[in-house]
Amino acid sequence: MKALLAVVLCFCAAAPVIAQTKEDERLAASSAVLKDVLNTPDKGIPMPLLDKAYCVVVFPSVKKAGFIFGASYGRGVMTCRSGKDFEGPWGPPSMMALEGASFGLQAGGQATDFVMLVMNGQGANSILSSKVKLGGDASIAAGPVGRDASAETDAAMKAEILSYSRAQGLFAGVSLEGSTLRPDNDANKDLYGTKIEASQIVLGEKVTVPAAAKPLLDLLQQCAPKRSA
Repeated sequence: MKALLAVVLCFCAAAPVIAQTKEDERLAASSAVLKDVLNTPDKGIPMPLLDKAYCVVVFPSVKKAGFIFGASYGRGVMTCRSGKDFEGPWGPPSMMALEGASFGLQAGGQATDFVMLVMNGQGANSILSSKVKLGGDASIAAGPVGRDASAETDAAMKAEILSYSRAQGLFAGVSLEGSTLRPDNDANKDLYGTKIEASQIVLGEKVTVPAAAKPLLDLLQQCAPKRSA
């Protein structure tokens, strides 16, 4: 009986550590995806758009959950510029979840990376406050790609969110209309060690930036330190 109790206690003690490691891995994967994308300027996200973005959302390795219906589920991370008007340095990340009947994944079930740019404060606040339907609660469009793509396209001027995908090395704008995006509150609890809302993390609550998030934030701060008008 004592031996069984000891095993149970050890498992309970280890559970938070396992969860923390899982979220750390998600942050590391998100940082790696964004770094690869930003290191391909001729075929990646136009830098003027990143300069204008209020927030960046990254979902690494989204996979289909079922062959027949093609339902997909991704776990990623969202970080926004700090401050009331989103004009400060990039701030602590919130864990996010992406769900949809079809993300346009290629046949064969390989993983697809997604990157989203949130282009105004209204879009950021909507995402952080609750579950949103992309294309309904928040407008979304396939983002323009490449060094020479103009940041002043109709999509960039009108959409709250610009979305991109990368599969088998190919990076392109993609429509995620009809999918849903929401804060992953359970993962936030694991990452920060307490129950906390995504909006509190990103918009106001003073939280310590997790060590695993620093490479992602440092990358964004280096590439787009100040939001342009």
